[in-house]
Amino acid sequence: MTYDRLVCANCAAPVSEGRCPVCRANRERLQQENNFFAGLNPVTLIALLAVLIAAVALLAQQTA
Repeated sequence: MTYDRLVCANCAAPVSEGRCPVCRANRERLQQENNFFAGLNPVTLIALLAVLIAAVALLAQQTA
C-alpha cells in the first residue's frame, strides 16, 4: 500500500505531507514495510525471475 493517497484522521491532511506526528509515524511505518520491494525496479525483478526459471529448468534437467 502506498501512502500518497491516504488521508490522516488526526489532521485531515495527506499522510505523504507528514504535517502531524501521526502522519509522520504512519509514513515511516509504511516506508519500512515496503522498503525491500520499493527499491527494486522492474528490470531487476525480471532478471530475478529469469534466474529463478533457469534454476528450475536446470534442476528439472538434472533429475530427468
